[in-house]
Formats: sequence, structure tokens, C-alpha cells
Amino acid sequence: MKKIFAPLLCFLLLAGSAQAATQEEIQKIKITAAQGDAKAQFDLGWMYDNGNGVIQDYAEAVKWYQRAAEQGDELGQVQLGAMYNFGHGVVQNYSEAVKWYRLAAAQGNTWAQYSLGWMYEKGQGVGQSDVETTKLNADKGNVTDQIERMIEGFSQDYAEAVKWYRLAAEQGYADAQSNLGAMYYFGHGVAQNYSEAVKWYRLAAAQGNAMAQINLGVCYANGQGVRQSYTVAIKWHQLAARQGEATAQYNLGLAYENGRGVKQNRATAKEWFGKACDNGFQKGCDAFRRLNETTKRR
Repeated sequence: MKKIFAPLLCFLLLAGSAQAATQEEIQKIKITAAQGDAKAQFDLGWMYDNGNGVIQDYAEAVKWYQRAAEQGDELGQVQLGAMYNFGHGVVQNYSEAVKWYRLAAAQGNTWAQYSLGWMYEKGQGVGQSDVETTKLNADKGNVTDQIERMIEGFSQDYAEAVKWYRLAAEQGYADAQSNLGAMYYFGHGVAQNYSEAVKWYRLAAAQGNAMAQINLGVCYANGQGVRQSYTVAIKWHQLAARQGEATAQYNLGLAYENGRGVKQNRATAKEWFGKACDNGFQKGCDAFRRLNETTKRR
């Protein structure tokens, strides 16, 4: 089973349009932003963040996101959190990311709620501050531990992760639904419950979430929370595989190799293993070579 861990930067469309802003529009936004309009400040930050009509400049994006965020603009808060999370335009700081995510999440922003859940699940920025931890390890002279702590974060809190995933999931956010399903599947922060895991996987999978589709397929293949059905498992793996998910492609290879849910077909199995391998999945490469060698010996 796999979970989605890293939240992606949300690229919001300026004024609902994917087209680059004109110089006249840019100038108008700059003037309005300078006058203190939070929405214009966010828009200007987004433009610098994505190089929309201006030269991409993360530091300038942070400047305008911060101005919007400090006025309580939830989009400015969540984007500022993301900049700290990924170290774009600022020194990466998980604690600062959590601070801004939390403010946006309190306003009901689903992406911020999901991101907070992820930070709690991974233990990033939710314990001792980044600065304190860095100083502590530096004083000890333990460079390896210092690096590991900066990468891995601090104390995980699965129960808190579940809380935030649930808030976003109940608003229909697919990634949160998928991760909440995984928390139930593994019993992290909640009592293990395959049926509840399937419920959330299904909601996310119906929205096209590839990870949820894979995990739902696994549940059907193993009979966890649902009546075992290799045929239904194949359906979900195929949907994820078409999105380029290597794990699903590998699982389809296994299904065709062993004739589970489909008619046994080693040529098709080899094809799926090859696709998984092309997507960097080592087990797919190993299985492809194994079938290739078996074919040569015949």
C-alpha cells in the first residue's frame, strides 16, 4: 500500500484564466497591491511565483504572499506556507510552513488542512523548531543526525494527522480522502478498519486519484474491507495504470502473469512490467527480465 506524502504547490489561476496577464493588467495589479489590497497582493505573488507576465522570482513572490497573508488572506497564507515548506524564496522551514498552513486551515482551506495533516503524519515542523533542532545537533557535532532531522522532521502525530485529513476529506478533497483511507488501512491514529479505509479510498478513486485507485484495487485483491474480487481489483489498477502509476502497472503485470481477474497472458504481463520499469519501478524491471529470460529458454 502506498500513501501520498508530499503536498504539491497549488498553482492557482490568476483571475480564473490560464492566459498570461497583459502589461496593463500587471501594472494595475502592482498599483493595487502597493495600496494594500490583499487580493492584488496575492495575485502579484502568484505572478512572481509562476513567472506569469513577469520574470519568475520566488523571493518577490514570498514578499507579496506574506503581505496578503498578514492581512488574513487564506490563499496568501497557504501559498506562503508552501514556499516555506519547499524552500522557495526563503530558507526551508517546516515550522514556519505549519504556522501559515494552520492559519489558512482555520479558515477552512482544504489544501492547507491536507498539508497540515501531511506535516503531522511526517512529523515535519510540528515539534521542536527547525532552528532549535539545528543548533542542538550542531552543538553536538552530529552532522549526519542534523541533516536527517532537517529532512525527516520531528515528532509524528498520527491522531492529529487524521484530524486534519478528515476535515479536508469531508470537504471532498481527494488527496485527503486517499490519505485518510491509508490511515485507517494501517491503523495510524485510528483503530485499523479496512471497511472505513475502503470508504475513503472509493471516494478519492471516484475523483480520479490514482493512489486511491491502486489501494482500492489492493483491498479488492486481498478481500480487505470488501468481498474479494480480482476482477474488480483489475478495474481499479487499470484506471491508475492509465495515469502512469508504476505500482498499478506492476500489479497488472502480476495479474496477467498469474491469471488473476484476467485471462493469463505472459506477453501482456511482460508489457505491463515493461511500463512499470520505464516509470522507474525496480520490481517491474526485475519481473520484465525474468519473463524475458523465461521466454528465451523456451
